[in-house]
Amino acid sequence: MAQSSWTAVVGQDAGWWIGWIAEVPGVNAQERTREALLDTLADVLREALELNRQDALAQAEKSYEEVAVAI
Repeated sequence: MAQSSWTAVVGQDAGWWIGWIAEVPGVNAQERTREALLDTLADVLREALELNRQDALAQAEKSYEEVAVAI
């Protein structure tokens, strides 16, 4: 995976810390503490990226290969 740094947008609302990963739709969470929120966002991001990867590989035909792309 080329990217190892992501942007978490975080804030407090009604006693909860809420946040999401700006670059990946659907990766969001809420927790009681900021630290727990950041941990949960990292876990959800890892899971989402792996699920996306598995979906892409399942749809690929045998002639496709995985190639790292850095931006």
